[in-house]
Amino acid sequence: MRLGTIISLGASAILGIGALVVATVWLPSSGKKDKAQETAPVVVASQPIAFGTKLDEKNLAVVQLPVNATPVGSYRAITDVTKLDGGAPVALVAMVPREAILPGKLSGAGARASVAAMISPGMRAYTIQVTDSGGGGGHVLPGDRVDVLLTRNLESEGAKAATAEMVLQNVRVLAINLNSDQTSTDKAEPKTTTLEVTAADAARLSIAKDIGTLSLVLRRTGAAEIEPVRELRMGASRPRPAPTPASYAPPPPPPPSGAPARRTGGLMVTNGAVHSTPESGDGA
Repeated sequence: MRLGTIISLGASAILGIGALVVATVWLPSSGKKDKAQETAPVVVASQPIAFGTKLDEKNLAVVQLPVNATPVGSYRAITDVTKLDGGAPVALVAMVPREAILPGKLSGAGARASVAAMISPGMRAYTIQVTDSGGGGGHVLPGDRVDVLLTRNLESEGAKAATAEMVLQNVRVLAINLNSDQTSTDKAEPKTTTLEVTAADAARLSIAKDIGTLSLVLRRTGAAEIEPVRELRMGASRPRPAPTPASYAPPPPPPPSGAPARRTGGLMVTNGAVHSTPESGDGA
């Protein structure tokens, strides 16, 4: 075999091996490509859905999404949403078209768009009365987080003082007055506020509202810190006792009748009467 032929065959083999390595390293395998293109059905909103809307086939649709982009807990078929035992649920939040329908956005089966449908598992809804200023001046809306303050006046032995203490922190607002729409931006003069609390916190609020005034402190969106807050006390100190009048000793009782008179420097006291007397001698 000629030397040139041998060299040509060797070069061809080297180029072939190089091409195989490049194809293996840089080009995706057909298996990976097929896996990336795998899709799964997801139920989404087919049109804008307002808070409290009952879900049915008219406002739902099914789209195909990549498997790795499928939201956790999403529904696969429209009937999975509308055919729940007890009836179709209602939307607890407003949704936009092509937004995935998730259990946390829906009420229970057949439920209304009420506060009861929004309460988290293990929690309670408790309503307190607030004033315009104590309720955040209309800036507190459903879905916000607040702290609850208790203010009360104390009086003890004539001393008056006012105290303020933090009763609860980082509490979710379920409703303001009768508005429970978590996406609402409509401000109103607050008269009542419904809070999501534990059973123990509901008991604390029940006592607190009877011994003082409750007010809300609006928290920054996303703030969840719990700070140690000591009770604040302000007021007058205990008043000083009024001065007592000077002690007064009553006059000594008069001597018994018939007692001998005694001489006191020219004055004779007899039966309580004072008489001028000479200095000499004892009186009988």
